[in-house]
Amino acid sequence: MKLQGKIAVVTGGASGIGEAIARTFAREQASVHIVDIDSANAQRVAKDVNGIAHVCDLSDETAAAAAFAPIPKLDILVNSVGIAHIGTIESTTPEAFDRLFRVNVRSFYLAMQAAVERMKSAGGAIVNLASVAASSGLADRFAYSMTKGAVLSMTYCVARDCLKYNIRCNAISPGRVHTPFVDGFLKQNYPGREAEMYQKLAATQPIGRMARPDEVAALALFLCSDDSAFITGVDYPIDGGFFNLHG
Repeated sequence: MKLQGKIAVVTGGASGIGEAIARTFAREQASVHIVDIDSANAQRVAKDVNGIAHVCDLSDETAAAAAFAPIPKLDILVNSVGIAHIGTIESTTPEAFDRLFRVNVRSFYLAMQAAVERMKSAGGAIVNLASVAASSGLADRFAYSMTKGAVLSMTYCVARDCLKYNIRCNAISPGRVHTPFVDGFLKQNYPGREAEMYQKLAATQPIGRMARPDEVAALALFLCSDDSAFITGVDYPIDGGFFNLHG
């Protein structure tokens, strides 16, 4: 019961990695709030973990403030909201660039701003889901990589600025993780070639497979528990050896 008595917010907790984190935290006795734009799945997960769902577009300032308003005290924030995009600097439209920034960066900023205000009196832990794309030059991932680089930079800055409040802030940088997000991504971008492209993406990890969401959730649990009380301002890759062993 590593999180007994803790109040946790998991953004993007309605599916994929966020859902796995919400379930893991609930098993460790945290009170879990799920903030997500997907009403049906947010309510489903909240019901399963005996938590509370807050349905909103977290990139909207007013909606974000309304979502956090009923949560006066907060011990843990995990930011797991995110969308993907395929494109180079040449093919990425301004509209796509702005949408990626709004969802993948602005939502993290607004959630952290609300969380820090609620953690200042007693401390807390923040974990941001970045990506190996933040530190590696991935082909055709220009805008997505930009957003994850921003997430990593924000993580370091918040860790530094919030030391005085006893707020720790770390990042997790997954490689490929098999989630419904990945399945939808393959269906949208590679219709009829989903199985082929899945194997190709899985093979980019030297370990030979994609990660499971529960494996990422286990790392998030460590970083949000007292087991990591001496850790802040760190980016943790969980990538099957991609960053250091690839190629």
